[in-house]
Amino acid sequence: MARLLIVHHTPSPSTHAMFEAVRDGTKAEGIDGVEVVARPALATTASDVLAADGYLLGTPANLGSMSGALKHCFDTIYYPCLDATRCRPYGVFVHGNNDVDGALADIAKIVRGLEWKEAHAPVRITGEPTRTDLESCWDLGATLAATLIP
Repeated sequence: MARLLIVHHTPSPSTHAMFEAVRDGTKAEGIDGVEVVARPALATTASDVLAADGYLLGTPANLGSMSGALKHCFDTIYYPCLDATRCRPYGVFVHGNNDVDGALADIAKIVRGLEWKEAHAPVRITGEPTRTDLESCWDLGATLAATLIP
């Protein structure tokens, strides 16, 4: 069975709502044979990442960057996972009050180094998430899970 790992730091109600929509999308009708595992960024280990076949990354944009929690996760898993996870699919969801560009740029640099492959455009939301925004999150989850169907 394929495994999709959702690594998230969702301290705000808006970011948590995005996470829930992404997770719900991974359970879309027709997606079978994919185990979904969600881990808070600060609790994610290299073993979690190595055991997964694809990744969903969620973070708020804090002071123009990804959260420190997601950065800590990358710092922890980067070298142990560098060679073994090349070419695996990933997707990103980011929430900010007014800008998410810095956070997305930070993540892009790291996943480029890991050589992960973007399977869906980032979902970038500023302000309070709308119904349409949350539907985009659902689509992100469904798309990543569907890419892993055996």
